[in-house]
Amino acid sequence: MEQRWADFLQDGMLVITVVGIIALTFFTAWLIKRAFTKILSGDTNIISDDPTNFRFIYYALLGLVYTVGFGIAIWNIPFLRHVAQSMLAGAGILAIVIGFASQQALGNIISGVFIVMFKPYRINDRISLQNTLRGVVEDINLRHTIIRNFENQRIIIPNSVISNEILVNSNYTDDKICKLINIGISYGSDIDLAKSIMAEEIANHPVNMDIRSEEDIEAGVPRVMVRVIGLGESSVNLRAWAWAPTPPDGFVMECDVTESIKKRFDREGIVIPFPQRTLSYLDSPKET
Repeated sequence: MEQRWADFLQDGMLVITVVGIIALTFFTAWLIKRAFTKILSGDTNIISDDPTNFRFIYYALLGLVYTVGFGIAIWNIPFLRHVAQSMLAGAGILAIVIGFASQQALGNIISGVFIVMFKPYRINDRISLQNTLRGVVEDINLRHTIIRNFENQRIIIPNSVISNEILVNSNYTDDKICKLINIGISYGSDIDLAKSIMAEEIANHPVNMDIRSEEDIEAGVPRVMVRVIGLGESSVNLRAWAWAPTPPDGFVMECDVTESIKKRFDREGIVIPFPQRTLSYLDSPKET
């Protein structure tokens, strides 16, 4: 009777110990999540501008906590401890098997570490790849990168895949962007007037940047450069270089000045050519 009671107490303590370890694991993970949420939502400029490192450390710590916690819980269960010892005895073979089985998963983790270390892109950067995928980097975790496109959809790309891609980063080292405003005018329109209208409309936009140095200003370099870049079949093609502080500002500026230039052209008599066709009809055959 006493032996049964002792075995019951021992089994009860084992259950309490295992449950306590698991509960402590989840509680520690909750504390880490709460601490990092407070850090990432703080007013520190460094964190708010580039939370990439903190997000990646957060995921790494969570993975470590769960691995250690559940590992200790399993070790405290006697019959599973023998299984663990047997697994450790064949650790060499197991390592090879796991290596082949999880090669892709480990590749994603290693690629994620390299992305965080060398920073080809960071969270909140605007990137484009494969000529069709464009958006803002929303998160980088141990397995994949999440990109929010401009339709508010999430593009999920494994780290090992995106690390081998050639991508365009609009925020790499410098946020300002140059938008190329291309407009064609008819051969009969005044080229100089069209160029001055384009330069004025771009310079008057509130987000347009003046990137000239003091030497450029003294030398009389115009704030907005407008040049003839080609002679088309039906148009003289003009291009203006318009600078904005950020890609979103550049997009808004491009839309606004395209509209305002069109309206100014209409008022000033500058013609934007469009395709025209002349149709001729053959005479119908005469009835005999």
